[in-house]
Amino acid sequence: MEGAETLALKDMDLREFGLEVASSSPAPGGGSVAAYAGTQGYALVAMVCRLTMGKEKFAAVQDEMKSLLDTAQMKQELLLSLVDEDTEGFNSVMEALGLPKQSEEEKSLRREALEKATLKAAEIPLRTARECFSGLRLLPGLLDKGNSNALSDMGVAALMFKAGLEGALYNVQINALGLKAADKREELLAECQTLRQEGNLLFEECQSKVLERLQ
Repeated sequence: MEGAETLALKDMDLREFGLEVASSSPAPGGGSVAAYAGTQGYALVAMVCRLTMGKEKFAAVQDEMKSLLDTAQMKQELLLSLVDEDTEGFNSVMEALGLPKQSEEEKSLRREALEKATLKAAEIPLRTARECFSGLRLLPGLLDKGNSNALSDMGVAALMFKAGLEGALYNVQINALGLKAADKREELLAECQTLRQEGNLLFEECQSKVLERLQ
């Protein structure tokens, strides 16, 4: 998109970001979108906290909601930064792939740079996945204690965290498979499996709580 290179992704408006994702450039792609989904999950958590605070009915959980609001705002900013970092990670891989490879020395330097860039490209979405998983962990408590008028919003927050988690894990895995270091590759893939399994359980718990109260 014309002029988009002058803006950080997190500073684009919704239309600009959507057009940038839709362009023929492979980045920003799924990793950045996954981080943005997590951002929206925490935005909804913050909204629910604000809708709960100051209400006499929820007087017993005011301090808890204030603490959760602070956490949600911090996590929202962190995930916004990961929207840009994910694209930067991809660009680092592309730069390494473009290094010269004529001499043996050049090939060695290129392999080293590519391995380093690929590891970075895997670790960035792993951070996204961890933050989305953290969002899923706090939602059951919010569903129990938050303003019930925002039940559907809490349900959408769970969906956003689930999408962000799974999307980020896809990006960890595709990059991990490109690593030459088998130990690091297996370490990354093992964490992906754990986050996916535990994240699915948390999401199912959240979904059950929402659907049960929507009957």
